[in-house]
Amino acid sequence: MDEEFKKEIELSLKKSKPHTKFDEFKKWIPSIIIFPIALYWVLNRGEYGLIDNADLVIHEAGHLFFKFFGKYIYTLGGTLMQIILPSIIFFYFFRSEYRTGMQFSSLWLGQNFINISVYAADAQARRLPLLGGNSVYHDWHYLLSEIGLLQYDAEVGYFFFSLAIIIFIIALIMPLITQN
Repeated sequence: MDEEFKKEIELSLKKSKPHTKFDEFKKWIPSIIIFPIALYWVLNRGEYGLIDNADLVIHEAGHLFFKFFGKYIYTLGGTLMQIILPSIIFFYFFRSEYRTGMQFSSLWLGQNFINISVYAADAQARRLPLLGGNSVYHDWHYLLSEIGLLQYDAEVGYFFFSLAIIIFIIALIMPLITQN
C-alpha cells in the first residue's frame, strides 16, 4: 500500500463516529412501534379499520388489472394485488437496503394477509358485505368452489392468518436479519 492511501484511510477512520449502545437501541425503534400494531391486528382479526379502505381500493383495482386473464385469475386478482403491491414496496426498500421501509411494508403485507384470511374464511357463509351488494359474487366462494375446497374455507383462512403472523414476526426481528 502506498503512504497516501494509508493516510486517507487513517483520516477516514478519524472522521467516522464510533458505534454506541444507543445505535444498537435505535435500530429496534421500528420494531417497538410495529409490535403493538401487529398485536392489535392479530387480536382483532376481522375488525375494519382505516387502512382497510386503502386495501379495498387496491383489491378492487386488482380485479381491473387481471381482467384479461380469464374469470378465475380476474377473481383472484383482487387478492393478488393486495399481496403484490406491498411486496413491490418491500423489494424496493430491500434493494435500497432500508430496513425501516422493509419493516413497515412487511407490516402492511401482514395486515393484508389478515384481510385475505377473513375474506377466505367467509367463503361458505358469505356474510361479509360486498361492494355491489347482491349483484356481485363472493371472490373466495367462487375460487374455492372452482378447485373443490369450499368446505375448507376456515382452514384456508387460518393458513393466510398464519402467514400474516409469520410476516409480522419477520418484520419484528428484521434488525437481527439485516445489517444496516
